[in-house]
Amino acid sequence: MPENGEGPVAALSLTSSTVGEITVVKVDGVLDATTREQFADYLSLAGADLILDLAGVTFMDSRALGLIVHHWQTSLASSAKFALVGVEYSKSKVMWITGLAQRLPLYDTLDDALAAIG
Repeated sequence: MPENGEGPVAALSLTSSTVGEITVVKVDGVLDATTREQFADYLSLAGADLILDLAGVTFMDSRALGLIVHHWQTSLASSAKFALVGVEYSKSKVMWITGLAQRLPLYDTLDDALAAIG
């Protein structure tokens, strides 16, 4: 453990499942410059209809938000389904600072998102 008392930086863990035709990607850990490529690669393999479960995110920077916005815009252009669930202000402040929290399809739970977009 480092002398400053901080533990190692949390790795990014990405898992997915499907509900009907919708891919649900569960994100755990940090979304920043160090994990952006891993996140981008994983999302590139996801289906067109996508729900991102961000409840396990411990920090998100503007680059990760940009990637999420890109997938949202792509889904809008192709009439695909897209939603974010479990977004917490304290860990994803960048969404509120940029005003995107009022524009992105945010839901408290997976069930709420599925009911709205399913």
